[in-house]
Amino acid sequence: MIAQPPPTPKRWITKPFPDSEEQQAAIRSLAQSLNVSPSLAALLVQRSVYTFDEARTFFRPEIGHLHDPFEMKDMDRAIMRLQMAMLPERQEKILIYGDYDVDGTTSVALVYGFLKKYHPTIDYYIPDRYKEGYGISQQGIQWAAENGFSLIIALDCGIKSIERVAEAKALGVDFIICDHHRPGTELPDAAAVLDPKREDCQYPYKELSGCGVGFKLLQAFCLYKEIEMDELYPYLDLVVVSIASDIVPLTGENRVLAYYGLKYINTTPRTGLKALIKVAGFSRELDITNVVFGLGPRINAAGRIQHAKAAVQLLLAEAEEEADDFAMAINKHNNSRREFDTSITEQALAMIRQSESMMSAKTTVLYDASWHKGVIGIVASRCIEHFHRPTIILTQSHDKAAGSARSVPGFDVYEAIEECADLLEQFGGHTFAAGMTMSVENIDAFRQKFEEVVSRKITEEHLTPLIDIDLPLDFSEINDKLVRIVKQMGPFGPHNLQPVFMTEDVYLASDPIIMKEKHLKVSLRQGRSGHTLTAIGFGFAHLADQLRRGEPFSVCYQVEQNFYNGNVSLQLMLKDIRC
Repeated sequence: MIAQPPPTPKRWITKPFPDSEEQQAAIRSLAQSLNVSPSLAALLVQRSVYTFDEARTFFRPEIGHLHDPFEMKDMDRAIMRLQMAMLPERQEKILIYGDYDVDGTTSVALVYGFLKKYHPTIDYYIPDRYKEGYGISQQGIQWAAENGFSLIIALDCGIKSIERVAEAKALGVDFIICDHHRPGTELPDAAAVLDPKREDCQYPYKELSGCGVGFKLLQAFCLYKEIEMDELYPYLDLVVVSIASDIVPLTGENRVLAYYGLKYINTTPRTGLKALIKVAGFSRELDITNVVFGLGPRINAAGRIQHAKAAVQLLLAEAEEEADDFAMAINKHNNSRREFDTSITEQALAMIRQSESMMSAKTTVLYDASWHKGVIGIVASRCIEHFHRPTIILTQSHDKAAGSARSVPGFDVYEAIEECADLLEQFGGHTFAAGMTMSVENIDAFRQKFEEVVSRKITEEHLTPLIDIDLPLDFSEINDKLVRIVKQMGPFGPHNLQPVFMTEDVYLASDPIIMKEKHLKVSLRQGRSGHTLTAIGFGFAHLADQLRRGEPFSVCYQVEQNFYNGNVSLQLMLKDIRC
C-alpha cells in the first residue's frame, strides 16, 4: 500500500466577497427574483451571473447556445474536402485516426460512429502507445497508403505533425486535422487544420477537448448536408466523457456540451458506456466526478495495458453481450493498471525520499527504464499529492526516454518544458500536463535545466497546496434548498468548481469516529449550542486527539447529499481543518 502523504499545511484563499455597488445590487436582485439566500446569490455573482436571465442561462444551458462551427478557421475547407471524398463518383476511403487516450478514443468513436452512416468506405486507426507513440505515426501513414486511404481525419493529435503530414501528402493521402493542443510556429500542410488555439482562428471558445473539435466538424457536416441535429446530439455522451477526462474548463461551450452529455449518459447511454457504468458499479445518476474517476480510467486502461482499439470497440458496440465482454476485459486492464500504478508510485516516492537534493528541489524528474509507460502520468500525479511541485516521470521506450509531466495549480509546465526544447526530440501538451521524448543521455542535463527554469519562475505559493474558498457560511444556512441549488450550478470542473465554504467557531458535538485508521467521521456544531451537522474528513484521523481538546476550530468543506440504505441526508465533505 502507498503510505498516506504526511499532513501538509494548506493555504486557504477566500475569494473576495462581491462588494461593489453593482455586485451588491445584483445580489439583492438575484436573492429576490430567484427566492434564494444572499449567500447563494453571492455565489452566482462570483461566477459573473448578475441578472435573472443570466441565472436562467447558467442553471439551464441551452443547446442553442453552441457556436456556429463555421466560425472556426478552416471549417469550410474541412467540409469541402470531406464532401469531395464522399462524392458518388469518388467514394474515397476515409480513415479516422485518433490518439490512444480517452479524448482520442472517444473522438474516434464519435466521428467514425456518425460518419459511417453516410459513407461506406470508412475505417479507424489507433496508434499503439508503445510501438508508435503519441501523435501521427509513420506506421499509421504507411498503413493508410497501403490500404488505399486518401483522406485521414486526425483527432486529438496532428497539430505539430509537420513532417508526417508532408510524408502522407507525398503518398497521396490528405489530412483534416482536428486538434486542441497548442500549435507550433508552423502548421501542417493539411487540407484543413481545425484548432481553436490557432492564432489566426477567431472561434469564440478556445478550450474545447479534442472530441469537442470533432463534434464541431460533425455539427458543420450536418448543417452543410441539412441533417437534423437530433441525429448528432445523442453522441454527446462521448463528448462529456472526453471533457471530463481531459480536464478542460467547464465553462462556455464545454459547459453546454457537458450538461447535455450528462443528460444522455444518465438517460440513454450508448450500449458500451452502459456496460462500462455497470462494471464501474454506479447505481445513481453520474456527475463529472464519476466520469473522471469511474469511466475515464477504465477507457484509458485499454491503451495503457494492451491496445486502445479495445476502448473504441467498446464505445461502438451495439449488442449488449458484446459490450459486456469488452467492458469486463477493460475492467481487468484497469485492475492491472492499478497494480502497476501502486508499485511504481512506491518506487518513485522512495527515490525522492532517499535523495537530499530531490527532497529540497523545486521539481521532480525521475527515470527508470523498467517502469510501465502506460501509468507514468498517473504516477506523476500521485507524486504531486506527496510533493507539491511540477513532476516528470520518465521510462524507456524504443531506446529513448519517454515522459509524462504534471503540474501544480497556477504553474505552466508546458512553457517550462518549452524552454528545455533543445534537449528534447518531441514534446506537446497543455498548461498542466505534457508529454515528451528525449535521448536517455540527455536526462541528467534535462533534469538540471528543468529545475533551473522552474526555480526561476515558480513561487512558494505555487509550491503550497491551495484551497480556494468561495464564501464563509453559517451552519444555520445549510439546508436541503442550498444543496439542491448548489447542485444545479454544475456540471462542476475546472473554472466552475463545486463551491467550497468555510465556517469558524466550530466544536465537536460528539466523540469522533475513526474509520479505517485514517478517515474521520464527526458531528460538528457551530458555537457552543448552534446547528449540528455530520461531516466526513478523508485522511484527517491524525487530528482526532487535537479536536477532542474542546477548543474551537475552523473547517472548510463542500456540502453534499449522503445516500445510505435508501435515505438521503446532508453531509459536509471536509477539505481541511484548522485547529
